[in-house]
Amino acid sequence: MNKQTQGQGDEAVQATNDDATVCKRSATHLGYWCDPYLKYFTKGPIIRKAPEINRGYFARTFGMYHLIVDTFDKIYKSQLSEEHGSGGGHSESAHHLHEAGDKPVTTPNVTNVQIVNLGCGSDTLYWRLKKEEKLLERKRHVHISTCVDVDFPSTTMKKIHAIKTTNELLSQLNNDDGEISMSNFDLHSYNYHIVGVDLRDVNQVSTKLASCNLNSDELTIFIAECVLVYMEPKSSQSLLKWIAENFKTSLFINYEQVNMTDKFAEVMLNNLVQRGCKLSGVEHCKDLTTQLKRFTETGWTKVDGWTMNEVYSKIPRKELERIETIELLDEQELLQQLFDHYCIILAVNLNGSTSYNLEYVGFE
Repeated sequence: MNKQTQGQGDEAVQATNDDATVCKRSATHLGYWCDPYLKYFTKGPIIRKAPEINRGYFARTFGMYHLIVDTFDKIYKSQLSEEHGSGGGHSESAHHLHEAGDKPVTTPNVTNVQIVNLGCGSDTLYWRLKKEEKLLERKRHVHISTCVDVDFPSTTMKKIHAIKTTNELLSQLNNDDGEISMSNFDLHSYNYHIVGVDLRDVNQVSTKLASCNLNSDELTIFIAECVLVYMEPKSSQSLLKWIAENFKTSLFINYEQVNMTDKFAEVMLNNLVQRGCKLSGVEHCKDLTTQLKRFTETGWTKVDGWTMNEVYSKIPRKELERIETIELLDEQELLQQLFDHYCIILAVNLNGSTSYNLEYVGFE
């Protein structure tokens, strides 16, 4: 592939972020979930999407967020077990509630967690986690020390512009000395960073992440949504191997296509090709087995996977009843077909000194 063709392909891939943001805005506007920050990253009128698209994005957002929160929950329970096992708890004064952005915590009973969002696009995870009340109890034991958003420089430039021109976003970037460093493609505040880099260049990824003061000894959650599938297998494998080797206690939560060998998948692929998007890594998306294998072959200790039909079945009944009354869904079969062609993979790296019960993270 020549540079011009690759550049055109990259632009088409980056455009999928705009599409995803429009779809998420449609779903949040209807009340599928709450995201008061999304509106700052997209312009123009709200475009209402088909019910199966709205419900699909709800399931995707639920699944990814659930695994992040479940990670915190497992750490929380692990810390409680250690306390009880040592013959008693600690006083309340020993457990300050830590909003993301406080100084890193080093007391033995608090675990620092870093989050790296690969191919972040317009994702608002940093702001949503700061305001999630359900995490307050866990924050007695779990402190989000650093969040890093990573994407193509042209994408991070747009995100940085939106942040610096929106007080509702900018005011929440906590910084110990009040200083926030920005360039065209990178942003650095005390505990939130944005870096522009091509994920296919592992050396540059390493350099950029180093500029965010990540601690490779701290538990780190890596997130990717429809990112690896656009990379050649050699490039994605190099990236996954580098992460596993350098972050000994880590998780990788990956959302993307699966079961891409039938007629329905062929239609999906043709639609993407017509938009200039080539799924260069589709060979890893043949089925759940190939999805899991890409992680086990690159040094990850434990890997689980679920189709989105399985994830949807794990959503609490009360929540399902709520969202299923928002819109009538005539094409139930179409939704099930869509869900059967997307999955969430959870890879865990337990080569560090502490497991934090991470092997039990998942959908119960």
